[in-house]
Amino acid sequence: MKHYAKTVRLSLIAASLALLGNLAHAADTVTIAYQTGIDPTKIPQADGAYEKATGSKINWRKFESGSEVIAAVASGDVVIGNLGSSPLAAAASRGLPIVTFLVADEIGDAEALVVRNGSKIAKPQDLIGKKVAVPYVSTTHYSLLASLKHWNVDASKVNVLNLRPSEITAAWQRGDIDAAYVWDPALGKIKANGKVLTSSAQVSKWGAPTYDIWIVRKDFAEAHPEFVNKFTKVSLDAIAGYVANPKAFIANKDNIDKISRLTGAAAPDVIAGLQGNRFLTQKEQIALLQKPFVQAVANTAAFLKSQGKVDSLQADYSPYVSNQFVKAAK
Repeated sequence: MKHYAKTVRLSLIAASLALLGNLAHAADTVTIAYQTGIDPTKIPQADGAYEKATGSKINWRKFESGSEVIAAVASGDVVIGNLGSSPLAAAASRGLPIVTFLVADEIGDAEALVVRNGSKIAKPQDLIGKKVAVPYVSTTHYSLLASLKHWNVDASKVNVLNLRPSEITAAWQRGDIDAAYVWDPALGKIKANGKVLTSSAQVSKWGAPTYDIWIVRKDFAEAHPEFVNKFTKVSLDAIAGYVANPKAFIANKDNIDKISRLTGAAAPDVIAGLQGNRFLTQKEQIALLQKPFVQAVANTAAFLKSQGKVDSLQADYSPYVSNQFVKAAK
């Protein structure tokens, strides 16, 4: 009987310790980087749905560019991050231990090259000698370089400036720059006093598509696959809700307000941003996050190298892309 009682006590202690361990694990803080891109996943972010699904406390950190996100992920301060396919290609080329596990959107008119009124830029060739601002190694930087190549405009003859989106807005208001390729909320602000010369929807048709994606540090994904699975599931559900009925999603003022609050974009720009990107279903993402996306990353990296933006290339970019978590999201 004593042996039985002792066994029960030990079992209860073990169970209690296991429960405490699970609670401690659930309370672990996970730091996630997000940007001001406009997409349906901002709704569960605003609602705390990611925290509820994962049982973890999430420290959401807002960044202005993909290069800043990559720096934070490389340092270990951030384990999951939202960025564009161009900074992903640059980071993968440097061998950063990350993997793309989710696509937020295929970028369309939500990113655009705008020329300021009075800049005397009426056609692409007029960009020569002008000051054009972009966040370096961002999707818009890549799209700008791809556009210049398509137009046969020598990029070395364009004064390309490295400015963050908030700096672009300020420089635009001062009249310091002639054009900028950027996303919202900066895009909506500069369009008020300028005209669109091209957008990423058109650049994609020229053979240079860009995407907003989610990456995770490989060590975190290996240690916490369930967290990544649940994060992916919440994201895909949000995207599916939009794709099922975009008009109803946009007509819901709460949705627009939540996205506006997280991004800083005005309501009309939120609506334009949603309509300006293409959001992929789970089935589409499973198909994309294999050879097609690996090839897209490789092509982007090769272009960046040709422009002197990365020093070397990987022989194979497949280790940086996985549809494992999209498949597992149920």
